[in-house]
Amino acid sequence: MLEQIKEKLQLEKPLTREDALWLLTEADLLALGKLADNMRRRMHPDRCVSFVVDRNVNYTNVCTSKCKFCAFYRDEIHPDAYVLSYTQIFGKVQGLVDSGGTQLLMQGGLHPDLKLDWFEDLFRQLRHRFPTVQIHSLSPAEIVHIAKLSGTSMAACLARLHRAGLQSLPGGGAEILVDKVRQKISPDKIGWQEWAAVMREAHKLGMPTTATMMFGVRERLEDIVEHLFRIRELQEERGGFTAFIPWSYQPGNTELGGEQASGVEYLKVLALSRLILDNVANIQASWVTQGARMAQIALYFGANDLGGTMLEENVVAAAGVDFRMSREEIIDLADDAGFVPARRSTGYEVLETY
Repeated sequence: MLEQIKEKLQLEKPLTREDALWLLTEADLLALGKLADNMRRRMHPDRCVSFVVDRNVNYTNVCTSKCKFCAFYRDEIHPDAYVLSYTQIFGKVQGLVDSGGTQLLMQGGLHPDLKLDWFEDLFRQLRHRFPTVQIHSLSPAEIVHIAKLSGTSMAACLARLHRAGLQSLPGGGAEILVDKVRQKISPDKIGWQEWAAVMREAHKLGMPTTATMMFGVRERLEDIVEHLFRIRELQEERGGFTAFIPWSYQPGNTELGGEQASGVEYLKVLALSRLILDNVANIQASWVTQGARMAQIALYFGANDLGGTMLEENVVAAAGVDFRMSREEIIDLADDAGFVPARRSTGYEVLETY
């Protein structure tokens, strides 16, 4: 089976769901990693490892979705509940600009009172005050929620946000794109088809997006495979995904609890992602959840990007995982692994190499 898969990859033929499941269940870790590394080398022969200088601003922790895997959300009446003011957000973005940052990743909970006009006004002011910063913000679940709360369609909501200054969408909230899994871990959140509909609409508007996967939430291996193929098939439609980012569920302080996926499981899923998603240019290593050393190993298992410097990160930290890396540490990490570190834009344009 491995030889047949190797031959397909050499001929640049797409793998099947059956191939993918076999690789996940039967293939040796290093053999799978070598296949992914070969594809990475073919797709990125310059040996660049990219990253973006960004900040993750969580504008609120109030969320009506109450996902079982989330340690970050709070009820509206909880003493720790908050909504950042525009002034507080502007202060955080100014800090991003002062550090040479170019990307604002702004996400929060599904707040019951924050309607479309709140975001439109915020994005207009951000674009005016910080023209060098790309607003790469709001997940599909947030877009759907804001639209419903504001009495408008998802498409109209997204178009208005885009006009106000929203330039690209992160792929958060994908978890596992299989509704049986979603019903168990986040029954009050949008289904996978609604997630896909937001991405289709963004791509139609010319907005690039990323795609993600959070695994290790008691899904089946078949569900991981299905998720990857659903991303692949969406990408075939318009090609709007710039990157794919898999990471493992962090169980600390969550209602769902359970065990964290092992490093071997993470590397297998990462490598398989590179092989299946041959139509998505970039695969990101998640140092935020895996730590620096595992992210470094991931560069030999198909990853070519180290994501953002994340001057601030609260959601994963709420689960008790608090890895931090400076720009210099990310540069050293890539360099020490034998790659060329490159600072990039949100759209993967190389701005500077080191």
